[in-house]
Amino acid sequence: MNSLYDYPRFTLGQELTGEQRAFFAKNGFLHFRPFASPEQVQAYLKATQDVQAKWLADNVEKVNGVPIKYGKDVDGSPIVQRFAFASQHSPVLHELLQDPRFEALFPLLEIGEGRVGVNERDGLVVNHYVNVEGSEFSQMGWHTDSLRDVFYGKRIRPMLNVGLHLDGTKATNGGLRVIPGTHRQSIGKMLFRKKYYKDVHYDPNEIAIETEPGDLTVHDGRMWHRVAQSPLVGAASRRRVMYVPIIGGKYQPKRDDSPTPFYLRFLHLVK
Repeated sequence: MNSLYDYPRFTLGQELTGEQRAFFAKNGFLHFRPFASPEQVQAYLKATQDVQAKWLADNVEKVNGVPIKYGKDVDGSPIVQRFAFASQHSPVLHELLQDPRFEALFPLLEIGEGRVGVNERDGLVVNHYVNVEGSEFSQMGWHTDSLRDVFYGKRIRPMLNVGLHLDGTKATNGGLRVIPGTHRQSIGKMLFRKKYYKDVHYDPNEIAIETEPGDLTVHDGRMWHRVAQSPLVGAASRRRVMYVPIIGGKYQPKRDDSPTPFYLRFLHLVK
């Protein structure tokens, strides 16, 4: 494991400290503990379950052009394994994105402005990983979040991916992995360093992000990261995390009639 294994866990206040900004500039990620209380975590889990029940009942296939990923839970029942724009369907999750502490992260974009992407990209995404037969989402291979800009021939926009972790995950139980410093890589290395999503293997330079319920992580959209599969099977492998983008530049909201982005047409291949 990389020497950064014992990286610092910070506390997110109304503005970032010099130490936090320097760490992010060098490594491309930050880990805050705690961000949400145990009671808030339970409220967010309940909110996602309410949205899930509604979407299952209504057989929702897409939200604002983004496909919804369904799979099976440990008891074989159907579940949503990747939500999109979840905050648009829950007042509890909508309120979460109004938390003023998110504004403290805007300076990390280095462009003098920023906003929480409530209605842009895929909005508030909820990923529900579980390693069981019938699951459609137990891991995610190496990728960067900036590839979508390249797909559309656009200049790569500054972007942060902010994750609120609803389950505790030890390094031995899978979870988020990042390669520090790759947010400063060349465009060539961003495109070709690894095979997007197909490569799920350990990298000697990766860092395991061990989380507790309520932790917040932030990583630069240009850096390489993956979600490792849990070696456990069943309920012990469960990992739920909510991601929201912080972005700058031109406002580009999605609507009910938005087309499905090209890169998401391959979402079914990510398992």
